[in-house]
Formats: sequence, structure tokens, C-alpha cells
Amino acid sequence: AAAIALAIGIGLQNFPEGAAISLPLYKEGCSRAKAFLYGALSGIVEPIAGIATVAIVGGATIAMPWLLSFAAGAMIYVVVEELIPEANLDAHSHAGTYGVMIGFLLMMIMDVALG
Repeated sequence: AAAIALAIGIGLQNFPEGAAISLPLYKEGCSRAKAFLYGALSGIVEPIAGIATVAIVGGATIAMPWLLSFAAGAMIYVVVEELIPEANLDAHSHAGTYGVMIGFLLMMIMDVALG
């Protein structure tokens, strides 16, 4: 069940990741097809990196908690320092706050449902 939850989580996170690449390109004048293509191509690195990670992790089991903690800290830093302020540029917008709340709620629902 944990592997299914992980696969669903990775699949769901690919949508906003692709949008984060495609939407600014489209906004700056790229065609819709080209922006979509670049967003889709950004996901191609994931299976390659996944295979490399599986090959490397066997020898780095002891360091995994430290490496995962570093990765989590880097993601939290990016969200707090870059994404939330960017989403709240309009003084009356709470989009970033609502996005974090909805994301956390979905994460908890998946954690409980898929156990």
C-alpha cells in the first residue's frame, strides 16, 4: 500500500510541476503546443534519475535519513522563500495559503486512505 501511495503522490505532483514550467513559457509567448512539450519533457528526467537512485541507494542506506532530510529542507525553503510570496503578490490574495492547506489535506487523506 505504501508503494501505491508513493506512486500516486509522484503522479499527482507531476501536474503542478509541468504547469510550473509550461504556464510561464506560454505567458511569455511560446505556442501552447511548445509550452506543453517543454513541460512534458521536464518529466523525462524522473525515470532516469529513479533508475540511477536505485543503483546508488544500495550502498548509501546509512546516509538516507540525512539525504532525505536535506531534500525536504530544500523543498520547504523553496516553498517558503519563493512560492508563497509569489502567490501572494496581490495584497488581498490568499491563493498560496489555500494551496498549502489543500495540498496538506490531500496528503493526509492519501496517507490515511492508503495507509
